Amino acid sequence: MLKVASIFSQILGEISHTNFEKLVNKHSAERHAKGFKCWTQLVAMLFCHLAHAESLREICNGLFCGNGKLVHLGIKRLPRKSTLSYANEHRPAELYEDLFWSVLKHFQSRQKLGYRKNKFRFKNNLLSLDSTTIDLCLNLFPWAKFRRNKGGVKVHVLLDHNDYMPSFVHVTDAKSHDVKAFQMLNLNAGSIVAMDMAYIDFTVMNLWTAQGVYFVTRMKKNAAYKVVSRREVPKKRNIMSDEIIQMTGPVTRQKYPGPLRRIVVWNKEKQEEIVLFTNHLDFGATTISAIYKHRWEIEVFFKTLKQNLKVKTFIGTSKNALLIQIWTALIALVVIKWLHHLSKAGWSFSNMATMLRFNLFTYRDLRAWLDKPNATPPLIPKPEQLELAW
Repeated sequence: MLKVASIFSQILGEISHTNFEKLVNKHSAERHAKGFKCWTQLVAMLFCHLAHAESLREICNGLFCGNGKLVHLGIKRLPRKSTLSYANEHRPAELYEDLFWSVLKHFQSRQKLGYRKNKFRFKNNLLSLDSTTIDLCLNLFPWAKFRRNKGGVKVHVLLDHNDYMPSFVHVTDAKSHDVKAFQMLNLNAGSIVAMDMAYIDFTVMNLWTAQGVYFVTRMKKNAAYKVVSRREVPKKRNIMSDEIIQMTGPVTRQKYPGPLRRIVVWNKEKQEEIVLFTNHLDFGATTISAIYKHRWEIEVFFKTLKQNLKVKTFIGTSKNALLIQIWTALIALVVIKWLHHLSKAGWSFSNMATMLRFNLFTYRDLRAWLDKPNATPPLIPKPEQLELAW
């Protein structure tokens, strides 16, 4: 069956227009607007990510190629470069932040976006916490000063390993310490967080222990501690030692007076020791090691985001425009993740993102295209002149 709407239009149909309008009213995003709707701004920014448009000119010209088909996208006229630039600079980025969480919750409620690759025996919610830095030109982004001749922002993400999608996202300037984002987390009891040692804050970690939240991270080389007891090391594994310790530093002991666990793991690939420490005293040492190793999934998430969506170059130089581009990139990521989950073709995420870029204005049934992207498209029926009976 030939669809009367493009693939891009069907993708936009996955986002509730009614819910979006509620968010627009919540943030008063169209106050003093003169005809340029927030939906048009969203369509333009999603086109930027899905089509890999490099500039405002490419966004507007790319949408112009679909002229005559724009009504199916929910927009009546093409956005001008100046109008889109002004909207990105002044309309609240919080609108697209709320939309991201709304779209993610919607897809998660319909069906899981994925599944945990490593089947651990425990049922605890496994999370990974890390950040990625996006470099910026200091001359164009003076508000994002990072170093003497360099600018940047940092995106902190708490990744849920149940579907490998974020459960927490926070954007800061690159010089902001990771601990500030760490202090904002609110986790459920029983959660296990594998994190980089840059997030170590013994005050928060002591509070987590009291709340039944577990962490696994690497130990700093200058950490002062004493060994309370030693545990038996499993045979024929890469575990070198398993110890119960207590912090002895004058500040750290006051902030975290309870016992911790220090596990030394041998990394065969790099021929080096990895020293882990955790507040989980029950799991086996190999399980703790596997939890920290599984933290690599958040690096895969950052790589997927940067390689397939436009978050390394920006079409606006203000902080608000940059935030809008980051949040709409995350929205596009969730949508592609959902389509990837629905597809039965077995292609990779990057291949799907690439194929979408070439087929946004193709008239195909989206579900059929996802399952058989290389199938012969249906023929466009020729118009027939009906004969009038005289």
